[in-house]
Amino acid sequence: MANAASGMAVNDECKLKFLELKSKRTHRFIIFKIEEKLKQVVVEKLGGPSQSYEDFAASLPTDECRYAVYDFDFVTEENCQKSRIFFIAWSPDNSRVRSKMIYASSKDRFKRELDGIQVELQATDPTEMGLDVIRSRAGI
Repeated sequence: MANAASGMAVNDECKLKFLELKSKRTHRFIIFKIEEKLKQVVVEKLGGPSQSYEDFAASLPTDECRYAVYDFDFVTEENCQKSRIFFIAWSPDNSRVRSKMIYASSKDRFKRELDGIQVELQATDPTEMGLDVIRSRAGI
């Protein structure tokens, strides 16, 4: 269950909540946190379907790393309703070096546990994951 490189396990709730976001669309976003003492990735916060991208961005700490998944809805030029599931590796410049290293070394393994991610973003400050970036990466 644990990754040899980082020693981080993935709490089952992470996979369960991601499936709910993907299949049932019961969450707009999920923020995940590495609990260093427990050596595992856990769900820190769930955003309801009515919450906005601004609510999501405001939920990320300014000085700590996180993983996040965001379900981005949009309408194409052909007027089709679509959605893209984003995985965001949030690693702000002013977070602890040790924390950045742990999140970086655990990211790929954690991401593999979440089947259905369509777009990945790495962000060190809010401008790198602004709505304009999200739209462009979604192909709008």
